[in-house]
Amino acid sequence: MSHYTPYPAYKDSGVEWIGQVPAHWRCLRLKRLAVIYNGQDYKDVADPTGEIPVMGSGGEFARASRPLFDGESVLLGRKGTIDRPLYMKGPFWPVDTMFYTQIDEGADGRFVYYAALNIPFDRYSTNTALPSMTQEDLSSHLLAAPKKDEQSAIAAALDHETARIDALIAKKTRFIELLKEKRQALITHAVTKGLDPSVTMKDSGVAWIGDVPEHWEIVPSTWLFVESNERAHADDEHLSATQKYGVIPLAEYERLEGRQVTHAVKNLEQRKHVEIDNFVISMRSFEGGIERVRARGCVRSSYVVLLAEPGADVGFFTYLLKSSTYIQGLQATSSFIRDGQDLSYANFRQVKMPAPTISEQKAIAAHLDRCVARIDALTSKTEQSIALLKERRSALITAAVTGQIDLREAA
Repeated sequence: MSHYTPYPAYKDSGVEWIGQVPAHWRCLRLKRLAVIYNGQDYKDVADPTGEIPVMGSGGEFARASRPLFDGESVLLGRKGTIDRPLYMKGPFWPVDTMFYTQIDEGADGRFVYYAALNIPFDRYSTNTALPSMTQEDLSSHLLAAPKKDEQSAIAAALDHETARIDALIAKKTRFIELLKEKRQALITHAVTKGLDPSVTMKDSGVAWIGDVPEHWEIVPSTWLFVESNERAHADDEHLSATQKYGVIPLAEYERLEGRQVTHAVKNLEQRKHVEIDNFVISMRSFEGGIERVRARGCVRSSYVVLLAEPGADVGFFTYLLKSSTYIQGLQATSSFIRDGQDLSYANFRQVKMPAPTISEQKAIAAHLDRCVARIDALTSKTEQSIALLKERRSALITAAVTGQIDLREAA
């Protein structure tokens, strides 16, 4: 934001956490810019046949006999969404999971919205399961603001700049989606068609596989993998079967995700032992494929543990068992999606597999390792770029609504 300039003169706001503000700005409470009201009980907005948005209930639609709000408003979350203000213009039903506001005639609604994004919600949040704020705390929140005309100029400049940043984020997000599609297509093609585009193909006789190189075999999965029911060892570490990371220690998963997950406390003696490079069929395998084990330990007793036979290269089948077409093959074996059943070894046995020679399997795996690493690196770099853009967006809004930069000329 180096191209933005500060205001020509500043003064002490008199509020420690606000600090210096432009000399002509004033410090005031939020209720001077917008009167905060409670939303009405959702039971009073219960007809699902209408076309007016119900704000605060997950974006449902309704029509009701009670008066609705029609105009400009900033919605402030009460529970669980306190750090996600919303700007509304037009009719909506405000329900009691949100506060809504009546913007004062001397204030600009968009400026109030941007200022609300800068509320230090952790300062006010109550110590409950769902972080929440009181109407009194919000109404009394101190902020600095100029006159309405300048508020409008700041809001217009922020609208323009945040729209530009949001457009960049949308383009980069779409690029990541395309990279993921390319990654999956690359894997699917390699594990079912091989690497030689000139090879003669034949019909595999299996719907999810399609044509395969003429010299490939199509074999029952039991020729390549056997089930293991070995019970957990006394010193086994508890592992978590994840679609994102494979089967890894539960503690490592919590560290990577930055959150705690539920730990099993019952039937621990029934858990199953796994070794590195085994595979695990988990409860979500019908969505994300079969996971490779990355650490020695134990998994839930309801999971299926698979051991690769000598004719199965672990690297090759790491890709095949996570490919979109193989997942389709698994899904075709049962009505478990509808009935809520877990995938079983019986489902796994029904899906035949392509079996190139072990040397070709290794060559395909090595090729995919290189290609996938490049795609993943580019994806990671783009994700970091998006994170920086979001940080810049947030910093720009904070600087503008606290008077650290002067956006009047920008507007």
